[in-house]
This record gives sequence, C-alpha cells and structure tokens, in this order.
Amino acid sequence: MSVVAIAPYEFTPRDVRENFPAPLLYIGWEDHLMFCAPVCLPLPPDTPFGALSAAVLPGIDGYHPDFANIDWAQVEWKKNGQPWTPDPAKSLAENGLVHKDAIRFRTPGLTGIKGSFS
Repeated sequence: MSVVAIAPYEFTPRDVRENFPAPLLYIGWEDHLMFCAPVCLPLPPDTPFGALSAAVLPGIDGYHPDFANIDWAQVEWKKNGQPWTPDPAKSLAENGLVHKDAIRFRTPGLTGIKGSFS
C-alpha cells in the first residue's frame, strides 16, 4: 500500500554532514552475516583508502576467523550498490566518497565460518 503525504515535509535533517565530527561512511562485508548490517564510521575525508584494510577494519571485523585470510588485492568493492574500484593510495575524498556513502566488500573464496555465510 502506498502512502501519500498530505503536506510537504519541511524540516532540517539532523544527519547532515555539519552535525558529525567527520563524514559518515557505511562499510559492510558481503557473505559474512556475523555482521548483520554495515558499520557506520565517522572518517576524515583525507584518510587514505588503504587505511581501511590496514587500520580501521581490523578493529571492526578483525575478530572474524576469515579476516586474517583476506587477500585485499582480490577484494571486490561496491559503492552505493554499484561495482567500484577504489585506489588504496588515494584518500576517501579522492576516491569519490562523501557523507553517508555506503561501500561493501566481497572476499572471493571466503564465505563465513565454515562456509556458513556467518
């Protein structure tokens, strides 16, 4: 059933960039439902993309048994649902990431604990 508003919504959203210490970036790991939803992190736009795998994600996903086996050169990325190839040497901003973008990564050959997608 569709819903039609009887009046326009006129308000200032509270999740605008200015209300956070850094732009928010959603990051999800495909085929690993131990993490049921992407994490949302405030990351400075000048953060090198390569720092995600080296310094950020180990603290988030590092306790998963598959994490130590990730071949980062083979990881498949999506940005806002579309295939995407980031440059690890460039910053998040130089890779085109902005406030509230969502990226997901898939690790070929790794599908969760004993192949369970968890």
